Amino acid sequence: MSDTTIGIRQPSVRRLPLAGVLRLARPSDMWFKPALSVVVASAVPDLALHAFGRLDLVMYTMAGSLCALYGHSLPYARRARTVAMVVLGMLAGFAISLLTASLTDSTAVLIAVGAVLAAAQKALCDATRIGPPGHVIFTFVTSAALFAPQHLGQLPGHLALTVAAGAVAWLVTVGPALIRREGPERRATARALKAAAAYADHPGHRTRHAAAAAVHAGWQTLLAAGRPTPVRRELERLLVHAEAALAEAALGGRAADPARLRDWARQILARGPVPAPPAAPGTSEELFGIQAERAAHRAGSRRDTLRAPLRALAPGSPLLPIAVRTLIGCALAGYVSMLLGVGRPYWAIVTAASLYQANVTLSWNRALQRTLGNLLGVFVFAAVLPVTRTSPLALIGCCLFFNFAAEALITRNYWLGSVAVTPMALLVIEFGGTHPAGELIGDRALDTVVGAAVGLLAAMAVPNRRAAGRLERALAATERARAHAVQTIAAPVPAPAALDAARRRLTGSLVELREAGDTAAGEWWQRALPVEQVLAAEQAGHRTLAATARRRGLIAPVLENGAV
Repeated sequence: MSDTTIGIRQPSVRRLPLAGVLRLARPSDMWFKPALSVVVASAVPDLALHAFGRLDLVMYTMAGSLCALYGHSLPYARRARTVAMVVLGMLAGFAISLLTASLTDSTAVLIAVGAVLAAAQKALCDATRIGPPGHVIFTFVTSAALFAPQHLGQLPGHLALTVAAGAVAWLVTVGPALIRREGPERRATARALKAAAAYADHPGHRTRHAAAAAVHAGWQTLLAAGRPTPVRRELERLLVHAEAALAEAALGGRAADPARLRDWARQILARGPVPAPPAAPGTSEELFGIQAERAAHRAGSRRDTLRAPLRALAPGSPLLPIAVRTLIGCALAGYVSMLLGVGRPYWAIVTAASLYQANVTLSWNRALQRTLGNLLGVFVFAAVLPVTRTSPLALIGCCLFFNFAAEALITRNYWLGSVAVTPMALLVIEFGGTHPAGELIGDRALDTVVGAAVGLLAAMAVPNRRAAGRLERALAATERARAHAVQTIAAPVPAPAALDAARRRLTGSLVELREAGDTAAGEWWQRALPVEQVLAAEQAGHRTLAATARRRGLIAPVLENGAV
């Protein structure tokens, strides 16, 4: 990157927003996938334990059942590997917690172990980009297990229950492949078409980035899906149309028909066959390049799966300060809660861990959402507790209902999902025996306030100056990717595969640049950010993307104002 990069001075301590933090959004287009999966994955072991009269063991099966929340945006081949790794990761953390609980009853030691586990889980989930719900489920399970009475002799049986429930969760998440094996690829392609239509309707910086990110995610999903099938080939053709629509709008040419793009998206998501669109110019060459890229992706995917998390956590990584925040915030929250008289302050640890997002501003938003949701949730728990104590089946039914409700609501806003998560977490305690309702509610409310306040203070106190460095590296990578694309375009007879690879490399760098820019903009204690350079690089990058599409024949030549 040039030494002449100019930064724009911004205040070290930025204003924390209030407007919009609690506003409800539209639900995710696939909210029902994790919601139904976790209900089925939990119901099977719960009902089995009920049949044997051992509902006191639900906590151990729950650790495996909650693994069904992961991997729903991934194609099934990758999902199978990912969820298997999630189950193994959950088992490892759960084993450490149960072993620690069996060796000591010192609350101070248990809090320290819980904080270390939370920091490690946060770092690994961020490095692997596992996606929602991220590290929070791991921390919830392992922190709760730390404060559950254990004996060494019980560990093999309890861990066996976790493995069995994890196997059920794996079957539940992968099983739909038998019915609709290209389902994730269909959804990714439909998102790309909808995003391209939104950009065609309302050209702008945000809609352009959203469309580029959705198209990039669509190609990555199809590349990771494995062997091409007739359906996947048609989806690739539709993605070419989305890419062409994005390029046309970026060049200021004839806008694509948004209604046609949305109609294709609706047909993709329906039960019927994938629509067969007319071939866009250059489609056959584009798909030939995709085949070459798929072969290279297949050759290096397994190696990259192992190396990418290590690279992401190397010295100097911007993820490491976030892990340090998690460690300090969770430890302090647990100790403050302990000093205030809470006997098992695991919820303070979980609350603090749940706050840590990419930057301080997002962590502040999460603190407000988590506090409101948890405090409302304890009132919901108080209302349903008499019902759950009427019979074991009523208790199981309420837990399954709140599991479903949490996933159904959390994509609207995190606070709304927390309203359902809180009673579900409190009801799990009831499987081991009844507890005074006032004590449960009081401890949970106190832990929520302490965890949110102390966790947020830790986020503000521990700087992440590496966020600006990440932005500068992303800017340099985008400039290199654009220069490579321009060089490829300038070749007398550029190879189709080379153009496709250059375009996708540039698209990926632009997506990373926007993500790095948004992260750095919400972080405290930063040096000056190259805001103007970022905007210029994004604009030039999208013009170059459009020029590569024109060079490949995906769009018709149009008059272009400015250089490639």
